[in-house]
Amino acid sequence: MVTGIGMVTPLGNDVETSWQNLVAGQSGAGPITQFDASEYPVRFGCELKDYDPTLWIERKQARRMDRFAQMALTAARMAEADSNLTVGDDPDRIGAAVATGIGGLEAFENCLEILLERGPDRVGPFAIVQIIPNMAAAWVSMELGTRGPLATETTACAASNMALGDGLDAIRLGRADVMFCGGTEAPVTRVGIAGFSAMRALSQRNDDPQRASRPFDADRDGFVMGEAGAMLVLEELEHARARGAHVYAELLGYGVSSDATHVTEPDPTGTNPARAMTMAFEDAGISPEDVGYVNAHGTSTPVGDPAETRVLKLALGEEKAYATPVSSTKGATGHCLGAAGAVEAIFTILALRDGVLPPTINYETPDPECDLDYVPNEARRQQVEIGVSNSFGFGGHNACVVFRRWDDAA
Repeated sequence: MVTGIGMVTPLGNDVETSWQNLVAGQSGAGPITQFDASEYPVRFGCELKDYDPTLWIERKQARRMDRFAQMALTAARMAEADSNLTVGDDPDRIGAAVATGIGGLEAFENCLEILLERGPDRVGPFAIVQIIPNMAAAWVSMELGTRGPLATETTACAASNMALGDGLDAIRLGRADVMFCGGTEAPVTRVGIAGFSAMRALSQRNDDPQRASRPFDADRDGFVMGEAGAMLVLEELEHARARGAHVYAELLGYGVSSDATHVTEPDPTGTNPARAMTMAFEDAGISPEDVGYVNAHGTSTPVGDPAETRVLKLALGEEKAYATPVSSTKGATGHCLGAAGAVEAIFTILALRDGVLPPTINYETPDPECDLDYVPNEARRQQVEIGVSNSFGFGGHNACVVFRRWDDAA
């Protein structure tokens, strides 16, 4: 059961603001403010706005963390408060699985700059623990006081969904009653923008950032870099009932597979990502006909979007795929890499809660290779029972999660 959620995104510094701005069709994109990008080929991204980590983290501790860890802990504290969970009641039965694709990229850049300009003796004692990817999960555990399973997924853009799978498995296997699961990423940095630009992965629409991320649109030219932290509290049903917890949704199942194809490009046939979806359906005990909504990976890349369209047709069957609403919320948030799955899992849950399917914004010109119902530009009121969220990562990592709407009166 999902009993708590928390997030900071380019659309807002809490769950409900992010959700309302998403439903309203807003974009989180704008000129980069975190460094001088005037000489970079891409000068915009989806950054957090007015984010202050010290609202949630003691100032001294915040200075010891890279931004990616700050965002994870912020989201975890929000989710803890939302769940009304008292971690200290049974910390050995509460764990965390926190994903990131890259880790402390800004800290690494700063450390290297100090090393080259001032010498090895000036590298700070917190340099390594700011950089290494597991420290987001570690800070969540240390600051919240969880002593159960502790894991970090670094499987690129599929990492958050795999962290949710880790949490689901831990509860099913009896290793924990509660798991804080999610993801975080802070890649809007000098190396992040330069490196992804060199790969030709990013949109070049410097003169029109808010219309740059356009999933499934024929004129897409790459993704927009985003940053976010998002966390879900997963809880065993009887444990949740015993303490009278509010339940948002049920995490029914998940599936994973690998492409073994290319370092960046997806499986062109769609077969292997479709296997992840099929495995998730089987794990959840549902059929493709039960799926009411898909939150697509939908990155706005020329290769990725038609590949995912093929995936959906294989996993759902063509007739069902054409009848199922599919949206990519990355049009609004950009691509938050290792945090994307957790952000989109929360959006999927809220879609089930409110009976509102979020739009795929900036969809203007249909692409013959992308011919499904992408909920273009405006949110749609439609109550569905089962929502699916896909995440596919560089290197061929595929992960799918399935949620069911929860009725407290049931």
